[in-house]
Amino acid sequence: MTRSTLIVLKILVWLACLAPLCWLVWGAFTNNLGPNATGAIAFFTGRATLRLLAITLAISPLRRLLPRLSWLIKFRRLLGLFAFFYATLHMLTWVALYNNFDLQSMLADVARRRYITAGMAAWLSLLPLALTSTAWSIRKLGGKNWNRLHMLIYVAAICGVAHYWWQMKPGVLTPLAMTIVIAALLLARPILAWFQRRKARVPASV
Repeated sequence: MTRSTLIVLKILVWLACLAPLCWLVWGAFTNNLGPNATGAIAFFTGRATLRLLAITLAISPLRRLLPRLSWLIKFRRLLGLFAFFYATLHMLTWVALYNNFDLQSMLADVARRRYITAGMAAWLSLLPLALTSTAWSIRKLGGKNWNRLHMLIYVAAICGVAHYWWQMKPGVLTPLAMTIVIAALLLARPILAWFQRRKARVPASV
């Protein structure tokens, strides 16, 4: 891939990742977020977080299945940071708009409502990943330790899906599609690893 092509793709990725934020800003500016503006902000930032997490999780399986797509790795950090960005906006919506920065109210929410607990666990899982997303962090932690730490993205994805389900009314299946996507992406890893090990053993047995 040429440098100019990579630059164009990065610009497109930036624009795509910023699209949900632009939609929210425009909706707020035009007073077009509906009767429950706070709920709309929470929904769109939460959905953007899960979608970006899913896209980030998809990069490794795609690279294994289609080696020609190995260049996708250049976008994984950017996508992961945008996932954390929207997760932080989602959390700040809860902190500022739902709880008005009231610490006691927030602590009570975390203790009393399991979907809040799951959401906070998801954000806390993403926090160290965002803080160690630099090349300097990789050098300091070492490749193996860095990779182990960044497996927290799996915890964040699972907690994020639980957060989505637990805030829904019984019988509402809106989170089902995202649940299937993330479950498939998580299951793809051990399955692809097993096929890779099996393929590596075949020449030795011949």
